[in-house]
Amino acid sequence: MRVTLTGHAGLFVESGETSVLCDPWFTPAFFASWFPFPDNADLDVAAISRPTYLYISHLHRDHYDEEFLARWVAKDTTVLLPDYPLPELRRCLEGLGFTNFIQTREGEPIDLEGFRASIWTSTTPADGPLGDSSLVLDDGRCRLLNQNDARPRDLDALLAQGPFDAHFLQFSGAVWFPMVYRFPEEEKRALGEDKRANQLARALRYVAAVDARHVFPCAGPPAFLDDALFHLNDLDGDRANIFPDQTVFLSYLAEHGIDRGHLLLPGSVATLDQGSCAVRHPLPEEEIADIFTNKRSYLKAYQERRRPQFEAALAACPEGTVDVVAALKEWFEPLLARADATCEGVGGVAVIDVGSDAVAVDFPRREVRRWQGEDWEFRFHLEARLVESLIERRVDDWVNEVFLSCRFEAERRGSYNEMLYSFFKCLTPERIAYLESVYRPDSPTAGQVRGRRAAWKAPEGEEGEEMWVCQGYLVQRRCPHLGGDLVRFGEVEDGVLTCTVHGWKFELATGRCLTSDTLCLDSRPLGGPGEEGTAGA
Repeated sequence: MRVTLTGHAGLFVESGETSVLCDPWFTPAFFASWFPFPDNADLDVAAISRPTYLYISHLHRDHYDEEFLARWVAKDTTVLLPDYPLPELRRCLEGLGFTNFIQTREGEPIDLEGFRASIWTSTTPADGPLGDSSLVLDDGRCRLLNQNDARPRDLDALLAQGPFDAHFLQFSGAVWFPMVYRFPEEEKRALGEDKRANQLARALRYVAAVDARHVFPCAGPPAFLDDALFHLNDLDGDRANIFPDQTVFLSYLAEHGIDRGHLLLPGSVATLDQGSCAVRHPLPEEEIADIFTNKRSYLKAYQERRRPQFEAALAACPEGTVDVVAALKEWFEPLLARADATCEGVGGVAVIDVGSDAVAVDFPRREVRRWQGEDWEFRFHLEARLVESLIERRVDDWVNEVFLSCRFEAERRGSYNEMLYSFFKCLTPERIAYLESVYRPDSPTAGQVRGRRAAWKAPEGEEGEEMWVCQGYLVQRRCPHLGGDLVRFGEVEDGVLTCTVHGWKFELATGRCLTSDTLCLDSRPLGGPGEEGTAGA
């Protein structure tokens, strides 16, 4: 099996005459805020343009490169579709001209020409743009797990398809927190340090759990080339920067006794054969080292090469052509009218401040109006031209465009509210209906809306909820947030249990969630007769 890194999370996997192209990304994403790091502009794209199969893990713009797919990838390629509840990925690819699809079922292996494959999905509103996925490929001699930036929660079932020879996974940041928040600098720095540490620890736990013979960090970080965003690059190993690069993670693995990690650049080829791995790079070793040891110089040169692209992307945004208040009122109010659980879950006013004007999205009242200075719970500061662009293009997922761009600032009064960002992912009637179906009172995650109680419930057909013993408490095994396995991904410090899948924190003594006020953990002091569990944390 040969694996060529095309950049970021992009893989071109070959076995014999069969190939699978995964998540190719070449076009700047999120208002041209993100560029692949290192630069992949010199890759021979013709060599990957006629794969046997195409796999797009999810619709985030650094995985679903619409411009590249439309221009370069043969439209008779067979597409492997994850088992998502909404058919949006298929619709998008059909819109680009693809016609051959294989609809997979959750975790079920299928026999392809040259490969046996399975796709594992996560489908809550918080997973990617309403979904994310991982791919397993087996050519009979080697087995590969392409986790990219998904966070599988049912690891036992996935691992049953192992053992794995190669594990590709995300390790770096792919979010806007805490950089964009108007927190005091000391608080922001502490949050950044916590976020960076949690990301690395989570990736380490996946590496340890999968226990593949060879590990390849991928899917990050991006390069921020715009002058206004350049400071987001991790240039000096800053412990508060959430975008560490590949060499940082490889060093982190080594510090924890794992020496199976390999660095890949765009164009690097890893040849896997029954446990062995040989890596061939497109550059001499000294040039590779220079990318990371002289990263600022590398990025400055990259910036000047690509300056026309990010400047053109911003210049293309409309200015002063849209009545923002009227347009958002017409767009959002019909969605709010359908969003009982969402409006209750957000429970306040979100202000979209575009400088010369501001919009109040009042979730309790289900209305959108010009903001007149009244109280708010959440506030976003954005350039008017970015919001006008979203309106003109009717972008149905603002997270997948403006929020991930980091081209905004945010404030909040109170704790993080996941449902607010879920609303901004669901700006069509179909999406809002899906969001409501997830958060309705009888759904597995209803507790995220209806008061402080455990949200995650055992899947249908399972009896009761599995508990485990954690430092003198009997605790639900699955995180109340999104069902992460706390036995595998829980860390305890000073009486606080952190689920490292998403970083949510809970007091063991009370079950109170320290990340959001909408959840609580089922945590009970040990001592009752017959209480059993698995020691951990």
